[in-house]
Formats: sequence, structure tokens, C-alpha cells
Amino acid sequence: MLPSMPEQSDVILDPAAAYPEITVLRTALARRDWPACRTLLDSVSPADRSALIKTGSAEPGLEPFLRSVLRNDQADGTAAALLGHHLIGVGWDIRTAARANQVSRAQFVAFHDWLVKAEVVLIDAAARNPGDPAVWVARLISARGLELGRSEVRRRYDRLAAIDPHHLPGQAQFLQSLCPKWSGTWELLHAFCQEAMLAAPPGAPQGGLVADGHIEHWLDLTGDDRAAAKRYLATEPVRTELHEAAQRSVWHPEFRRTYGWLTAANSFAFVFSVLDDQRAAASIFAVLGNLGTEHPWYYLGDAAASLRKSRARALSSTGKSR
Repeated sequence: MLPSMPEQSDVILDPAAAYPEITVLRTALARRDWPACRTLLDSVSPADRSALIKTGSAEPGLEPFLRSVLRNDQADGTAAALLGHHLIGVGWDIRTAARANQVSRAQFVAFHDWLVKAEVVLIDAAARNPGDPAVWVARLISARGLELGRSEVRRRYDRLAAIDPHHLPGQAQFLQSLCPKWSGTWELLHAFCQEAMLAAPPGAPQGGLVADGHIEHWLDLTGDDRAAAKRYLATEPVRTELHEAAQRSVWHPEFRRTYGWLTAANSFAFVFSVLDDQRAAASIFAVLGNLGTEHPWYYLGDAAASLRKSRARALSSTGKSR
């Protein structure tokens, strides 16, 4: 039996609506209040800390502030991780998310330069704080962008997994590095997603990695043939994997609104919507209410509009109302 659908207003894509700590960190960063930043970041779980650092790093103009923090304390791994993520973000904004053949040489050069700046910061941070998972998450992203190769990415992921074997922010980044567009293979990617899900406790959000892996595979196929891409998702093995992953995560009685729940739920809502499995999609929308994420909905165009349309179709087809 499907859960009842809560009253919904319009779609909210700001993750701070689900994770209020983001607002606290943004406010502290805007005030350039480093003690307040550290008080928050030192109080949360390792996965929450890594996620907050990556999210907070998107705030504009942080480089001078964070470099001043590091001048005062070169061993501050939190400041180094934030700065590393910030520099990577600046570079990726220049590169954009376009496919490589749509990125100009000038964009690539600037992208590379910013990632090298990040690497300098992060190499020092890893030497001073080798047990800091947030530093290794950032180094996974810089390794991918600099195309340092699968073995180096694997080395960095193994260092992270030795610290925290279920570190979801790092697992999500490693998943991206296993995509063929970054010199990985679908076999490696799907195997990793399954292994990470099965190793995590039942009810953990790692089931969302399985959905994300199949979404990336679907996205790659859409470039050549959208019908073929949908047929891929509709194959019995893929449908079975998706339902099993949902049963182990978002549909599991132990699933909680801890870090990763929002991204996992949106990934399943997305993939079930694309599959036209409206009953499954409606069950996830019931959990989400009006909360959404930019990824992966922007793969269908405008994220908010795509989510809103998919939600309305799922609810309508299952007889639910807003």
C-alpha cells in the first residue's frame, strides 16, 4: 500500500530545505566567521561534514578568506578541504558540464590551472591530515578532472575507504570516475554500485548509487537513441536491480532522513519516472513531498519543471492528489 501524499507547494531544490545545517554554514561563511564554521563542521558525522564542506565551498569569493585561515594554521584540514573544493568548483564552472568535444581549448586550459591550484592545497592537506575523509573526497574530484588515470583514482578511493568504508560523498565521486566518459567502464561502475550497496547496512542510502549508475548509463545512451536508452532501463535485469536497490534503501523500514536520503530518493523518483513505473515513482514522491534536487532532474531539461511534471504524472496515474 502506498503512503499518503503530503500537501505540497512548489518544488524546492535548495538542499538547505532538507539539511538546515547548510544555512548555518552559509551564514558563518558569509560572516567569515571561521570559529562558527569549525563548531558546526566538527559536530557532525564524517559524511555530513564532507557533504557540508563541498556544498559550502560553492559560496563565492572564499579563496582569500580560506587562504588567510590556512596562513594562521597550516594544519587546518577543514579549511584546506573547503579551499580545495572551492578552487575545483571555480575550475569546473569554467569548463561547464558539457561533453569534452563541446569545451574550448581556452576553457580546458583554465579548468586545468584551477585544478592544479586545488591539488597543491590538497596534497599538503593530505600529508598533514591523512585521516581526513573530506580531503580525499576533494582529491577524487581533482584526479578525475585532471585525468590522472584509473589507478590513481582507485588509490585515492582506497585511502578514503580505509578511513570510512561507507563514506557516501566519496562513493558518489568514485562512481563518476568509473563512467566511460572518464575512462571507466559500465561493468566496473555497476559492480561497484552493487558492492557499495550490499556492504552498507540495510536502509542505508547507498541503494541510490545503483540508481545513479543506471541513470548515467541511460544518459550516455540518450546521446545516440532515446528509445534505446529507455529500452535499456526497461530490461528485466536492470528493472530487477533498481527494485532490489529501492527495497534495500528508500523502501526499507530502516531508511532514515540522514545524509544522502534526499539524493537517493530523487534518483529513484527520476529513474522510475523515466521507466514509466508510476506506482514506484509515486511512492518515492510521497517520501519527498515538495523537496527535490537539481541532479538528476536537469537531465530532462529544467530541473524544477521536470520534477514537477513527473510528480504530477505519477500522482495522477495512481489516483493521488496534491
